[in-house]
Amino acid sequence: MLELIREGLGLEPGYFGEELTGDQLLSINHYPRCPNPSLTLGLPKHADADIMTVLFQGSVNGLQVFKDGQWLGVEPVPHAFVVNIGHQLQIISNGKLRSAEHRAVTNSREARTTIVSFISPCPDTIVEPAKSVIDTGVPRFRPFKFKDFFKFYEEKKRDPEAVLEFYKIKP
Repeated sequence: MLELIREGLGLEPGYFGEELTGDQLLSINHYPRCPNPSLTLGLPKHADADIMTVLFQGSVNGLQVFKDGQWLGVEPVPHAFVVNIGHQLQIISNGKLRSAEHRAVTNSREARTTIVSFISPCPDTIVEPAKSVIDTGVPRFRPFKFKDFFKFYEEKKRDPEAVLEFYKIKP
């Protein structure tokens, strides 16, 4: 998938090498059936800190994305994966691609179990906009070590715009 994204952005072959995609975390999440889903969220709104997130959501509704000012349910497709762009890919693309703000909600009829793979840069990797995607010659984000970004992200992750704003270069 990253190879196709690399090609679409016009980046050189091998751009998403081991430093940018060397860390992978696998997470299994279980959301019990909730008789009154309005009382709790499975996972509050956020955008992922990584390069890309690959989610197997099973057959039970629960994933929602924020688009045009409203939460939209992502219908499960049998035997399919949902791929979310993370903050790091938004930065590397200099804002051409956007990280997806999303949340998980509980279901009143069925429990839900998801399997998630987070693909991230190695901690000491410097992340910055790829030079070949900077149209105006001016990057929109400053360079940083991924571990520093992730520490800040953990403090501010419920406000995805604030996370990115901190790393934007001000005109």
